[in-house]
Amino acid sequence: MREQVSDQARELLRPSRLAPGARVAVVAPSGPVPEERLQAGLDVLRGWDLDPVVAPHVLDRHAGFDYLAGTDADRAADLQSAWCDPSVDAVLCARGGYGAQRMVDLLDWEAMRAAGPKVFVGFSDITVLHQAFATRLGLVTLHGPAAAGVDFIKNARAQEHLKATLLAPETVRTIAASDGATLVAGRARGVTLGGCLSMLASDLGTPHARDGARGGLLLIEDVGEQPYRIDRMLTQLLRGGWLDGVTGIALGSWAQCGPYEKVRAVLVDRLAGLGVPVVEEFGFGHCAGALTVPFGVTAELDSDARTLTLDQPALR
Repeated sequence: MREQVSDQARELLRPSRLAPGARVAVVAPSGPVPEERLQAGLDVLRGWDLDPVVAPHVLDRHAGFDYLAGTDADRAADLQSAWCDPSVDAVLCARGGYGAQRMVDLLDWEAMRAAGPKVFVGFSDITVLHQAFATRLGLVTLHGPAAAGVDFIKNARAQEHLKATLLAPETVRTIAASDGATLVAGRARGVTLGGCLSMLASDLGTPHARDGARGGLLLIEDVGEQPYRIDRMLTQLLRGGWLDGVTGIALGSWAQCGPYEKVRAVLVDRLAGLGVPVVEEFGFGHCAGALTVPFGVTAELDSDARTLTLDQPALR
């Protein structure tokens, strides 16, 4: 039976940081993974003195739906097996895309809870799993680059920020937006949460979703969504009361979402009325050199300085 989830954002359990030699499993809960990109990502991880292992179905292709990395059952089995393997210290998603919603209900959350905490990394469609790991396992997770993603393979900033978060998290307690701008001035404290806007909206009412952002610092971004669709999704969250009590908002990238001035106008129209600090272009999500941001930690957002400062390192 599903545990009741509070609508108050709460601080979650921080997994242990990684050490040289740590075993990290790469899984594909969503879209198909190009083999050459996977191999390049594995090389990066080996260069960090980590020991990457690839789940059995990562390179699969669904026979009927070419946007899925294999069957729902196989993708779920890969994630669950990796998480429950006591030799694995972290689980990294190879990519996002689409498909996490189809497999999340197939996971045995009791078995995964019994396996204990470990590091989980991914973004985009993986937002669905970030929500589930928070509500079902009570764990801090990392919204960061995909292990077979172009940004992770080719961008030094993306690599180095994720590496520091995994291996030396105390060095990245303050996350700064190099190109950010203030939409609504001020400072706010809360527990970080969020992810891909379209996934948060489509996850509403499902068994593993958060009830709302009350008490939280919301970090959201998206890709390939036109301004009217962003308007519709934010309006849905507003009308449903999901944004009631949010303490501050950091906006990441809006790649391929149309002219940014139009996107920005929607963001201001829909969010400024909440009366909380808002910073834009914070540098996480679907952008070059994406920063890694933790979900489930208490932090302070300073929209004037364009910084997010964690009370504690993301990992123990």
